[in-house]
Amino acid sequence: MDLAVQTLPTQPAARGQRWLRWFEQVGLADVPLVGGKNASLGEMVQTLGPLGIRVPNGFAVTAEAYRHVLDQAGAWPGLRRALDGLDVRDVGDLAIRARAARDIVARAPLPPELVAEIVDGWRELKRQYGPDVTVAVRSSATAEDLPDASFAGQHETFLNVAGEAQLLDSVRQCFASLFKDRAIAYRADRGIDHFKVWQSVGVMKMVRADRACSGVTFTLDTETGLRDVVFVTGAWGLGENVVQGTVDPDEFYVFKPALRSGHRTVLRRKLGGKEVRMVYASTAGRDSTRNVPTAPEERERYCLDDAEVVELAEAAMRIEEHYGARAGAPTPMDVEWAKDGVDGRLYIVQARPETVAARRAPGRIESFRLQGSGPVLAEGRAVGNRIASGIARVVAHADELAAFRPGEVLVADTTMPDWGTVMKSAAAVVTNRGGRTCHAAIVARELGIPAVVGCSTATSAIRTGDMVTVACEGASAGRVYGGEVPFTREEIDVAAMPRPQTRLMLNIGNPDIAFQAAALPSDGVGLARMEFIVAEHVRAHPMALAHPERVDDPQVRAALARLTAGHASGADYFVRQLSEGIATIAAAFFPRPVIVRMSDFKTNEYARLPGGRWFEPHEENPMIGFRGASRYAHPAYADGFALECAALRRVRGEMGLPNVRLMIPFCRRVEEGERVLAAMAAHGLRRGEDGLQVYVMCEIPNNVIQVDAFARLFDGFSIGSNDLTQLVLGVDRDSEIVAFDFDERDPGVQQMLRMAVEGARRNGRHVGLCGQAPSDDPEFARALVAMGIDSISVTPDTLLAVARVVLEAEARLGRSPRNQEVQ
Repeated sequence: MDLAVQTLPTQPAARGQRWLRWFEQVGLADVPLVGGKNASLGEMVQTLGPLGIRVPNGFAVTAEAYRHVLDQAGAWPGLRRALDGLDVRDVGDLAIRARAARDIVARAPLPPELVAEIVDGWRELKRQYGPDVTVAVRSSATAEDLPDASFAGQHETFLNVAGEAQLLDSVRQCFASLFKDRAIAYRADRGIDHFKVWQSVGVMKMVRADRACSGVTFTLDTETGLRDVVFVTGAWGLGENVVQGTVDPDEFYVFKPALRSGHRTVLRRKLGGKEVRMVYASTAGRDSTRNVPTAPEERERYCLDDAEVVELAEAAMRIEEHYGARAGAPTPMDVEWAKDGVDGRLYIVQARPETVAARRAPGRIESFRLQGSGPVLAEGRAVGNRIASGIARVVAHADELAAFRPGEVLVADTTMPDWGTVMKSAAAVVTNRGGRTCHAAIVARELGIPAVVGCSTATSAIRTGDMVTVACEGASAGRVYGGEVPFTREEIDVAAMPRPQTRLMLNIGNPDIAFQAAALPSDGVGLARMEFIVAEHVRAHPMALAHPERVDDPQVRAALARLTAGHASGADYFVRQLSEGIATIAAAFFPRPVIVRMSDFKTNEYARLPGGRWFEPHEENPMIGFRGASRYAHPAYADGFALECAALRRVRGEMGLPNVRLMIPFCRRVEEGERVLAAMAAHGLRRGEDGLQVYVMCEIPNNVIQVDAFARLFDGFSIGSNDLTQLVLGVDRDSEIVAFDFDERDPGVQQMLRMAVEGARRNGRHVGLCGQAPSDDPEFARALVAMGIDSISVTPDTLLAVARVVLEAEARLGRSPRNQEVQ
């Protein structure tokens, strides 16, 4: 995919046109004339075309033309009578009045002079693109795509329009759609005068996405508001399915700072179901498209390759920068795109300011947390970071909406723009279909209610009258629980919180929560657990992926083959999955440090991974067996360690995330540390090269006793208080029989901690602690502060509480807080 600008014949001079403007003749200043959508298209054609933003050509039927049509027909008195005294909360009355208003507009004849200009423009597009061209006819209201009101999906769009009669009818229907139920209710809710909004109509060449794919791109993460990523969604066929939530789309993220510095890689991706694809019907016009089942091989394949994702990200960033420069402030954007299956190129077909996540107050965190559980009725993609309970109402058809009551949970196959009034009163929304940029998701975000979309079986698993709890707690997966599960809500202004001198970092293993956790006032990630990513995102033993021929069970080999389908090899699959999981965490916290611990599975845990039992020995006490550093240079795991190193080399190099530091767990002896560092260097991860820092876990008494020797090999220490405690006390922390003897507060353990901290500081090395104890015991955290530890790493849910304890402990020692800036 190149970004060369498509050259089109220049439109003839205005030719006395009064009611039409070609896209190249309008820009953002012309919203009152051509509406938000057309003004944006014109702005991109005029100013961004030379930078590679490719927009299909077309023209706008002006808002003045709309007013002229209604003036000529004497339609205004009838429209005012239709809407006078309307209460949009009365859904039945709204439907009757809106239909009457639309009929008035649709019956208004188009004056001959307007018809002539539209037909003239149509013929010009045929001259440019050939006699078989079809067009999209799209509404563009003068109050559309405003910074505080998107009007997304409120008005009509007609696709694959062919012929003059169909074009003229589509223009009339777009005019009339200014009075759709949803549009009237949307304006009423925002105090916008119905008669101060006019309708323009855009007519643009259809991109043949029916033969390729289309979707939506956001220049921020829609769930958390993180500004450093571009979020791309897409599915096969025309884009209405993605916008309306008819399909579960593919999802991709690109990291902006890395792309700006020349690293053209995808940060992470998620394969969507893409259940149907919208294609052209045999006829053009009002019923010009239809949905057909997506072929199985296409459902299992991403609709975009990496180069195309990056191209869309670059285009979206250029659009964002341009709009931000015009506005004098950062302007996150919502961009619709389509790929033409005939010429193979990507086109931008709409761009507007993103109006929900971008408005969130910076520095304020709203935290919801379940305080119980219940049976999981449905699971899908989480929208928002909230929790709500209510009585479920399953809606199969629009005529059932009248029974919906405020405070209920709306459960449906998918939602439609006409449902906006009902959704406004819902406690939460649950759908079978759709991704995180579908209609249900967009409306739920705007309303500030949780939604779980793409559940597949929600309407069959949940019944009307069931009490349910819809939980979206910051991870990408949302769940619907049976019953009213208790939860807490807390809102905190983290921007105003003082920062302790002791660095507070986070323990994270799940990339799905990284964007949300990054908003917390932390100094980075003190422990990123690689084994969680392997278990949840790779889902197979690394040696089984490197050597599938050694797996002698045909069913397991078949499962591994399905898992790695579309990759050159199992090794390539492992490297991509692991690198994208790590990179997601690193990007979320960039440029703060992220300390990634190399895999620390024990043999019994490794054996449970698919393919693992062919590569793992049986051990009576895996806790002190073949784990951590002892594996890395050992022939039994050397090829697996090589894949781990390849993934990390990709993260730091190809993906442009040098804030990643590495950490070696369970390194028993200095000689073992030397062997591991040599193996890493052989795999392209040489300590000190390109700023690479390598830490070691301090969790074995020998690490403390020989702290000076280990300090010569490593850049820092991270105390693992769980393992250190069990090895100091000789207690197996997995044994319930002797669990009462496991105590980090034991004087011997405390002395070991002091020795570790003093030894690291004596050698000028960073020293932190990443065990569970500070999260559970305020006294333990106070003791660490008194010892002079550099950092404490805790779970995200306890960070704020630990911060308060640490600030109090430092105040007692006469230490002043840092400034509030993350350092």
